[in-house]
Amino acid sequence: MFTGAMVALVTPFQDGEIDFQTLDELVNFQLENGIDGIVPVGTTGESPTLSHEEHKQVIERVVKDVGGQVPVIAGAGSNSTAEAIELTAFSKKVGADATLQVCPYYNKPTQEGFYQHFRTIAEEVDLPIVLYNIPGRCGAGMTPETIARLAELENIVAVKEATGSMDQASEIAMRCDITIISGDDSLTLPLASVGGKGVISVVANVVPADVKAMTDLILEGDLVSARQWHKKLFALSKNMLTLATNPIPIKAAMAILNMASDELRLPMTPLEEGKKAVLEQTLKDYGLL
Repeated sequence: MFTGAMVALVTPFQDGEIDFQTLDELVNFQLENGIDGIVPVGTTGESPTLSHEEHKQVIERVVKDVGGQVPVIAGAGSNSTAEAIELTAFSKKVGADATLQVCPYYNKPTQEGFYQHFRTIAEEVDLPIVLYNIPGRCGAGMTPETIARLAELENIVAVKEATGSMDQASEIAMRCDITIISGDDSLTLPLASVGGKGVISVVANVVPADVKAMTDLILEGDLVSARQWHKKLFALSKNMLTLATNPIPIKAAMAILNMASDELRLPMTPLEEGKKAVLEQTLKDYGLL
């Protein structure tokens, strides 16, 4: 269930409020383009600046829009275990298929703290969990040993690896059989070479069919053909993460493509004009403009 091309969905805003009409359109766009799974209210969905009520509204709306056609993996993580349990229980209540659980941020738990945090969520709510290991955002990350311990728990089914380390992914694959999913678009194919089974993708917000074409080939074991898609997607994928902090560039791209507003919530600010010109050229080079 948790392999292939999954989109890290943006949360569109209009005049400071969530733009639910555009959210519906974005979900439909993903479904029409054959996406394998939808991941609302993660990093790309600007979960840090949504209120708890808004966070729940987005999960519920996406689940309703998807209507069981593909899995919905709801962002439900927190640096408070009790809060993560609350969001996870809500996700289950409204029909999400799984939750994405980011490593607790700012309070920097020990490895034992990470283990107990995720174990407690898994025991409290009977819903599959995709771990999200992204030390660059969280100040600390899980070791392969901790991930292997967590993989022994029935509910913990996959890990979104956003460490940028091939050695980390290799060691996880060596220690356990948890499903490894890329958290960086530019590393989806390299990760596949050591056992990765897909991506939770930012760039799929604009080119879902292309990301799926690559992950389909990966899952078929045809890494040579997948390399052609990797080369095509690479510059676009890289710009989404290097021009500015995610989701600033993807929202700018979606505005250029008339898919959604580029509105963000502070402390996120719009892409600078000079960088916007670079992004526009990248979209042209790709064939989107």
